[in-house]
Amino acid sequence: MLTRPDPSSYKPTDAAGDGTQADDCFPIRQLEISDNAKGFVDLLGQLSSCPPISDAYFCSRFAELSALGDDHVICVIEDPNTGRIVATGSVFVEKKFLHGCGKVGHIEDIVVDTTSRGRCLGQRVVRFLAEHARAAGCYKVILDCTAELRGFYEKCGFVEKNVQMAMYFHD
Repeated sequence: MLTRPDPSSYKPTDAAGDGTQADDCFPIRQLEISDNAKGFVDLLGQLSSCPPISDAYFCSRFAELSALGDDHVICVIEDPNTGRIVATGSVFVEKKFLHGCGKVGHIEDIVVDTTSRGRCLGQRVVRFLAEHARAAGCYKVILDCTAELRGFYEKCGFVEKNVQMAMYFHD
């Protein structure tokens, strides 16, 4: 059984290295079914196209992802003052034949609400997910980002490697 990272340990001070202090009163945890009503899907819309979905479809997708257990984790940060989800990200574990049947963690969908940026919440999410990948036995964790976000991810310990390519099947 995988030992999950302790969310309380993701409260860095000066995580950005620029004097910005982490907001310790914002706990990090895994996604819960009730988070749909707390703006989770709306928050994802700040990252990419994410039209509203019905409660039934949210519950169905939540069940699908939950069935994957530790191989797919979505974490959130909820603002205790408003009850809204203000940051999220996910990691999924790819099982490979390379590296002696190793595993690779893929971090995806990192977003912090525009009203909550500058509090090191994104760095806390990324570090939580990277530690989950480490605990799952991954030999590396990777992500894709825009050139504008390169500096953010470097502050989180990532280094630029190779080139990302994509093929989209829908508009």
